[in-house]
Amino acid sequence: MILRFFRRNDGSETIQRLYGAIVAHSRQPVFYTDYAVPDTIEGRFEMILVHAFLLFHRLKSEDEARRGLGQGVFDAFCTDMDANLREMGVGDLTVPKKMKKVAEAFYGRIAAYEPPVEAGDVGALAEAVLRNVHGSHTAHADEARAFAHYMIGAAAALRAVPFARFAAGDFPLAPPAALGSTETDPS
Repeated sequence: MILRFFRRNDGSETIQRLYGAIVAHSRQPVFYTDYAVPDTIEGRFEMILVHAFLLFHRLKSEDEARRGLGQGVFDAFCTDMDANLREMGVGDLTVPKKMKKVAEAFYGRIAAYEPPVEAGDVGALAEAVLRNVHGSHTAHADEARAFAHYMIGAAAALRAVPFARFAAGDFPLAPPAALGSTETDPS
């Protein structure tokens, strides 16, 4: 038992804390109540993708060694998705096919979210959110637009966070404002 204090930290605890924070943030009820994210497996998956994207978007400005933290979080995400698929009863032969779709979804979301977040283009990001999170249900256009504002604001807030916070396993992201509050800009 005492030997664990002498083991070298390989960063796995930090990575698990970061990934756990992404998942915890993704489960905040306000996403499902105010932003009309479907409270389904797919909706929760989309929220994890959004928050993982926000972390990776922040880490992309770091040097290669520091960006390795993002790779560790991505690996933890893949391990978690694999375990969840198996827990839901997906067979061993089907899991690799499903994991390929998970990876395609992840990289597709990055390609869809990165340019509008970088440009601060609420309209383009709202379209991507409507398509990916809301399944193109135009009845949720206002929520998608508000969610785009949230993502752009969160990305800006994370840019101001020193890398040391992430390296310590912290994902300091403020909870989203409830729609109708004065903190959300619905324009």
